[in-house]
Amino acid sequence: MARNGLCLPGNAPAFRATLVLSLLLLLQPIRAGHDYHDALRKSILFFEGQRSGKLPPDQRLKWRRDSALHDGSTAGVDLTGGYYDAGDNVKFGFPMAFTTTLLAWSIIDFGRVMGTEQRNAVKALRWGTDYLLKATAVPGVVFVQVGDPYSDHNCWERPEDMDTRRTVYKIDHNNPGSDVAGETAAALAAASIVFRSRDPAYSRLLLNRAVKVFEFADTHRGAYSSSLKNAVCPFYCDVNGFQDELLWGAAWLHKASRRRQYREYIVRNEVILRAGDTINEFGWDNKHAGINILISKEVLMGKADYFESFKQNADGFICSVLPGLAHTQAQYSPGGLIFKPGGSNMQHVTSLSFLLLTYSNYLSHANKNVPCGMTSASPAFLKQLAKRQVDYILGDNPLRMSYMVGYGPRYPQRIHHRGSSLPSVQAHPARIGCKAGSRYFLSPNPNPNKLVGAVVGGPNSSDAFPDSRPYFQESEPTTYINAPLVGLLSYFAAHY
Repeated sequence: MARNGLCLPGNAPAFRATLVLSLLLLLQPIRAGHDYHDALRKSILFFEGQRSGKLPPDQRLKWRRDSALHDGSTAGVDLTGGYYDAGDNVKFGFPMAFTTTLLAWSIIDFGRVMGTEQRNAVKALRWGTDYLLKATAVPGVVFVQVGDPYSDHNCWERPEDMDTRRTVYKIDHNNPGSDVAGETAAALAAASIVFRSRDPAYSRLLLNRAVKVFEFADTHRGAYSSSLKNAVCPFYCDVNGFQDELLWGAAWLHKASRRRQYREYIVRNEVILRAGDTINEFGWDNKHAGINILISKEVLMGKADYFESFKQNADGFICSVLPGLAHTQAQYSPGGLIFKPGGSNMQHVTSLSFLLLTYSNYLSHANKNVPCGMTSASPAFLKQLAKRQVDYILGDNPLRMSYMVGYGPRYPQRIHHRGSSLPSVQAHPARIGCKAGSRYFLSPNPNPNKLVGAVVGGPNSSDAFPDSRPYFQESEPTTYINAPLVGLLSYFAAHY
C-alpha cells in the first residue's frame, strides 16, 4: 500500500493498516482551498505590530506608534528597536533571536517562491538583525533582555505609554549564557546568508559578529537562566540546557561560512552536546530536531558522509511525529492538530510543520523516503501532513475558525495583547496608566485594533478555544509562532 506516500510492506499486520487508514483520514482537507498568499502577506505584516522603537515611514499598521525610545540608556548603550515577543512589552532576547533565525531560514529555503512578499520578509528580518547587532556591539557582552517582566506583567498598558522599569540584563564572562548567545550567533549567521547578495557589507558584518558571539558562547559555557534566573524564569527559562544552542550556532556558522573549523566542531561535539536528544522537539528552547534537519541537507546532497548520524537523527524525528505509527511521540487533537502540553501550542505546530516541509524538500532532491520501522514516509506525505497543519490554522478545523487574526470570515477577536486590546493613541491620545488598562483587559468586547496576521496560541487538546484575553495560553500571539509559518505559507502559496 503506497497511497498518499506512506508505504507498508506486504506482511504488515492488519492493525497497522488500520492505523494508517486513520492517518489518511486525518490528512483529508475539511474544505477546499485557501488563499495562502493572503495569509503569507498577513503573517509578515504581524511583525510590524510587534516593533519596538522608532517606527519607519513605511509602517503599515498605523495604530502603532513609537515606543521604548530610551531602551538601553540606563546601561549607557542604545538598545532601541527589536521586537516585543508576544502580548507584553518586554524585549526577551532568547525568543527574539530564535524568531530571527527562523525568519532567515524561511527566506533562505523559500524566498524564491515568496513573490512580492519577499521584500517585506527581508524587512522583517532586518528589523531583528539590526537590534541583535546593537545587543552584541560590546565585545564579550550580550544584552539579552530589556524590561523588568514582573513590573511589566503587573500592568496592562500600551507600549506607547510604557512607564514600567526598562531594566537592562546582560550576559558576560562572569555571568555566561551559551544558550541565548548561541542562538544569537545562529540568527546573525543565518541572516548573513540572506543578505549575501542583497547587501554584501551588511552580510559580512553579520557573519563577523556571529563568529565573535559564538566564540564567546563556547568559551564561557553556562545557561543564562542560571545567571539571570530572577529575570528570565519562568518566562523564557532554559529548561533544555545550552548544549543544543552551541551545536545550532555552529551548524549555521558552517552553512554561512563553509569554514572547516565549524564542521570539525560539529563532528567533535556531536555526542558531548547531545545532538540526538529529545528529537521530537523544536522551538526557542530546544533546537535538536532543527539541528539534525539542517545538517542532513548536506548528507542528502551527497556532500557530507561524516554527518550521516545527523540524518539518522532527522529520520528519527520524522518518525516520532507521524500520527498513527506505533511509537509516535506526538499527540494529535481529534481535529488533527499537533498538540503538546504547555502554553502556546501553535509554536509547536508551526515549528514542527516547518521542519516536515523543509526535510521533504531535501528528501525530494535526493529521491529518498524516510524509513520508519515497517513503513516508510515519502516527501509528498510529509508535505501533506505539514499542509494539513497549516490548513487547520487557517480554518479547516472543528470550529471552522481561523487562528490568524484578519484571515477568513471568523478569527479570534479578544487576543491577549496589550496594544491590540487598548484604544490606539490616535483614538485616545491621553495616557492610559498601568492599572487603568485593566478594564480593557477584562472587557468582553472585541479588541479595537486588529493585529493582522497574528496567530494565537490556539485551541486545547480537544479543539476548544475560549477567545478570551485572560486565557493567555490560547489567546496570545508570539513572533516565534509566525516566523516558521512565513516559510510554510510561501511554499503553499506557490504550489497550491
